[in-house]
Amino acid sequence: MTQVAVLREQHENAMAYDLILRGGRVIDPSQDLDEEAAIAFSNGKVAAIAPELEAGPTTEIRDVAGRIVCPGLIDLHTHVYWGGTSLGIDAEEFCRTSGVTTAIDTGSAGPGNFAGFRKHVIEPSQVRILAFLHVSFAGIFGFDWNVHVGESEDVRMMAPAEAVEVAEANRDLIVGIKVRVGRHASGSLGITPLEFARQVADETGLPLMAHIDEPPPSYEEVLERLGPGDILTHCFRPFPNSPATVQGTVKPAVRDARQRGVLFDIGHGMGSFSFKTARAMLANGFEPDTISSDVHKLCINGPAFDQVTTMSKMLCLGMTLNDVIKASTQNAANALKRLELGTFKPGAPGDATILSVDDGTFDYLDVTGEHLTGDRRITSQGVVLAGKWWHPA
Repeated sequence: MTQVAVLREQHENAMAYDLILRGGRVIDPSQDLDEEAAIAFSNGKVAAIAPELEAGPTTEIRDVAGRIVCPGLIDLHTHVYWGGTSLGIDAEEFCRTSGVTTAIDTGSAGPGNFAGFRKHVIEPSQVRILAFLHVSFAGIFGFDWNVHVGESEDVRMMAPAEAVEVAEANRDLIVGIKVRVGRHASGSLGITPLEFARQVADETGLPLMAHIDEPPPSYEEVLERLGPGDILTHCFRPFPNSPATVQGTVKPAVRDARQRGVLFDIGHGMGSFSFKTARAMLANGFEPDTISSDVHKLCINGPAFDQVTTMSKMLCLGMTLNDVIKASTQNAANALKRLELGTFKPGAPGDATILSVDDGTFDYLDVTGEHLTGDRRITSQGVVLAGKWWHPA
């Protein structure tokens, strides 16, 4: 190609750019990229990354100097079936303020009410919503301040055949199978609901995400039933059912599970993240694969708040900024088997999150009531969704 042809092609590309973000520090772990650059979006996709990009006459330009630009954040554990479940929050409002462009709802809906979730929440949403389908027929139906009924407590609620049918019919949106086990979620049934979910995951070939709360079952019993690509959420739980021993080491079953490909997700929530556990795990070199908020109505005003607050906690506990971003972009996309997400590779969906990392003194709270004084805070400064600067009405 001659120099004239190259210049002509660059000019034509510039004419087609819808949006250029300039001057930011672009961090894209999927491409080992961490440098100041401009990034352009066109037709809802990532178009180009370069030190400088020429704008066309209709290109919107945003100066993001002093900010971090990363692929749109993926919150791997949320509850956004607003209006359909008592714990659901509004996805668009949450995502705008927390920099999330893909919210993964984990089990709010089961096969008995997924159709409503799809029609009334997912399809109208500007924010991308994907889902883990609960093996319990009605999903998480009784989770509120005054009413708390574990959806896995009654074997009559287990609906494996219906879950397979709904998962197969909604492959575009359903990315896995969800089950909640533990004293609060499954009561006297213990591990039994996980056995049902295991069969559904195997039948559909989808990953299984297991919630764990207080025993029974034990952390080890849950891990025994998880395989490569499955996800244990609430992985840095406090005692009881902590992954750390009383001596501050990592339990052997936890290391064995990671060795065979089980993924470990934070899933902060209202009762599932402890600074004490996190410090012990990180001190032993055991970082989470993914960082997620488990945001819902009962924890959105604390202690979880949102995705960037959860990321801030992990940053202040010692993870590097790049690893924190990786756990909320590339790693999450890999866990979902949606490799087109969490990246700025040309042609990827045009989602981006603009972040700031502020120095100072910041108070963080875990689910046990422990406070952590951190020296940094990650906040969202803007969102690009489908190639356009986005704010909901």
